[in-house]
Amino acid sequence: MGYHDSEHTKNVRDWKEVFDFLLQDPTFVPASPEPEDKEMRKLTNQWPENPPEFRAICQEYAQEVEKLSYKLLELISLSLGLPADRFNGYFKDHTAMLRLNYYPPCPCPDLALGVGRHKDASALTVLAQDDVGGLQVKRKSDGEWIPVKPIPNTFIINVGDTIQVTMDSFLLNFGQVFLQLLGDTFSNLFHDILKVWSNELYESVEHRVVVNSERERFSIPTFFFPSHCVMVKPLEELVNEQNPAKYKEYNFGKFFVARNRSDYKKLQVENIQIDHFKISNN
Repeated sequence: MGYHDSEHTKNVRDWKEVFDFLLQDPTFVPASPEPEDKEMRKLTNQWPENPPEFRAICQEYAQEVEKLSYKLLELISLSLGLPADRFNGYFKDHTAMLRLNYYPPCPCPDLALGVGRHKDASALTVLAQDDVGGLQVKRKSDGEWIPVKPIPNTFIINVGDTIQVTMDSFLLNFGQVFLQLLGDTFSNLFHDILKVWSNELYESVEHRVVVNSERERFSIPTFFFPSHCVMVKPLEELVNEQNPAKYKEYNFGKFFVARNRSDYKKLQVENIQIDHFKISNN
């Protein structure tokens, strides 16, 4: 963990620099994506000496976002007709991380992306951003990229592929619950793990970040990942004969490692995606 500037999204290098740190230090993940490999790898944070208050400020912010993430998971669980704490057990010894993104001005913004199109692999992403803008989401109806306008003093809540849900009138009601219970404004996108857990009651949204030639941009996403040992599959309470499971079971730790490795090198094939676990209708 720490600083790096060579991340790839779908095999294309991003126009950004980042600083990553784990919410739980150390964090343990599989040493490789191979199913038979039982070795574990220890990840630790690497903090700069200066500025001296940087570490304490980052950790304090991360602790508060962690509390928010648990509250959001409770609300999502209730929206599915499940007990509020239904997801909590998956996040014991979680692998969550926080990222500081820096997008410098780009001399050729039409030829680069801050982050290429993708869907987040986390259960939740809590995003804070400045007023520059650049985040775009892909509209499902026509494939058009829609800018997400920055709103002061708000978070963007991106629910990952692990929970996938359809975005209809539910979003309006869910947003009202956020406002009532948490007292803040939230924008809602949707992510990989929740997509699977909800058996596509929630649907992950593809998004990207564009850059510009004049202004630098900063954002702070917190990726709330479950424990490495969690086996991700549609929740049994949401599966029946009329609504069979749409995804095969997979180990989150192995998925995380495979996805992470492809983020830092150019591959000849697409990096691992949640749809690779989709059960065919045939």
